[in-house]
Amino acid sequence: MNTAAPLSPAAPFASRAVAMLPDKGLPELLFLLLHGAGADAAQMRPLAQALRAQYPQAAVLAINAPLPIEAGQQWYSLDGCNDDNHAERVQAALPGFIATVRSWAAQWELPWQQVALGGFSQGAVLALEAVQAEAQLAGRVLAFSGAYASPPAHAPHEVSVHILHGQLDGVLPYQDQVSAARRLVQLGADITADVLPDIGHELHPELIERAMEQLRTFLPARMWKEAMQAAAEQDKEDKQ
Repeated sequence: MNTAAPLSPAAPFASRAVAMLPDKGLPELLFLLLHGAGADAAQMRPLAQALRAQYPQAAVLAINAPLPIEAGQQWYSLDGCNDDNHAERVQAALPGFIATVRSWAAQWELPWQQVALGGFSQGAVLALEAVQAEAQLAGRVLAFSGAYASPPAHAPHEVSVHILHGQLDGVLPYQDQVSAARRLVQLGADITADVLPDIGHELHPELIERAMEQLRTFLPARMWKEAMQAAAEQDKEDKQ
């Protein structure tokens, strides 16, 4: 397995602990993985390994967050963070992160539709908010044990969002994510929400397995609409 990869020019997010590339040829997909606060990129290794097994022609990269915290790194500061300033801190972290996503995709000239973000906890917050803030950044998001910093006001354009949560999560309760998912469905988003019992705030193997299943089987609504439109146009031509 090739684990060497050129560093992204978009510092300070360039440092990474997990990098898995195809054995041969260029990557056809990019999965960029984001750890939780107080951890580092190695936390995402189980997800990286599952993605590598399912998508051997993908680049799977887990990068370290830029800010130090006790025993690890963080994407935005949690010092003094509360409900009043959380969303503001997330928004402040987004420009640098968005630039990093684009620079990694540019390494292999991959279009945004072939880029996916996978985050756990604080990393999931960043991934969810990034596709809300920036159009045509990534085509998929896997959000493990995360949350929206602000209630979503619109559906991310042509993005499939997969929420994966443990019912026993005492850090970020699953009810908030279920409410956000229902709101996004009303807004026309392509979204799934899986809440599994007996799982707390963790990147649990069962959540990873469910994520792999969603990646294999979920068909965005827009593809159904395109297929129906094509069928209708063909039927119209046949009747002429």
